[in-house]
Amino acid sequence: MTTQKSFKTRVRARMAKTGESYTTARRQLLAKAATDAPASTTGAPPGAAPATGSRGQRDRISAAVLRERTGRDWDEWILLLDRWGAADRNHTEIARWLVTAQEVPGWWAQTITVGYEQARGLRAPGQRRGGGFEATGSRTVAVPVAVLFAAFADETVRRRWLPDVPVRVRTATAPKTFRADWAGGPTRIAVGFTPIGEAKARVAVLHEKLTDAAEADRLKAYWRDRLAALKQLLESEEAR
Repeated sequence: MTTQKSFKTRVRARMAKTGESYTTARRQLLAKAATDAPASTTGAPPGAAPATGSRGQRDRISAAVLRERTGRDWDEWILLLDRWGAADRNHTEIARWLVTAQEVPGWWAQTITVGYEQARGLRAPGQRRGGGFEATGSRTVAVPVAVLFAAFADETVRRRWLPDVPVRVRTATAPKTFRADWAGGPTRIAVGFTPIGEAKARVAVLHEKLTDAAEADRLKAYWRDRLAALKQLLESEEAR
């Protein structure tokens, strides 16, 4: 079954169950797919490809999981992209084609694109296509998105879970994005915030302009630890 047919079948099944229109059911399923993606990599800021440290996408996400989420496994997607001519196209073009022509939800389109580029030697694991490395981290926190955004944008709050690191804010658009230079440069962070209802939100950090895979691995572990500390801080205060 093709991805498009599989997805339309799920849309119609939801319509029958909920009484929603096709457009509403489709939108809800796409949102659910993004919400249900693996916790360590979901919610990347717009335009950011999921980073993987020293592990490739195909090592991190099994063929069975990819088929369940997108309708095809790794070998099938790579073959389809080869036939389409993806090797001669840039990252944005590939991801856009997967979303528009194959109806793959945005995060999974990025995942497939990175996996394809790694399989064809267009980038190393953890490396951006064209050079440079990056690391990501994400967490879902049981607080409103405005509270999660303030934990980055408010310097006093930020120091409570991210101490001893000078951060120079470049742009901050409440409650959606936060960008800053890290520790005096040259690396920097791009942070995206996504509400999940009124009382829960997801934060995703992209740490870019890294020098090598070792630094990417170190910062991936660092962000996993710091976002866990952020979650503990905010949820304990919310409970009180």
